[in-house]
Amino acid sequence: MLIEYIEEALRRAKYEIIDDEEPYYGEIKELKGVWATGRTLEECRKNLREVVEGWILLSIKKGLPIPKLGKFEIKEMKKIVV
Repeated sequence: MLIEYIEEALRRAKYEIIDDEEPYYGEIKELKGVWATGRTLEECRKNLREVVEGWILLSIKKGLPIPKLGKFEIKEMKKIVV
């Protein structure tokens, strides 16, 4: 489900060209603070994927909420003791 969540996040990304050394800028507004740049659109997309992955891991570690994106969500699994 993690891969599907990341793919959904990237489908929601908005890209623009900015006046910078790395002119391609992408962000995912539903995920607060998630943005990246790149020299090409493909590099920007790759960098944005890495930022999303890191954002998810940090959110889990800190116990921060991770918003549902469409039908995709990341939830903590309860441990089952047998």
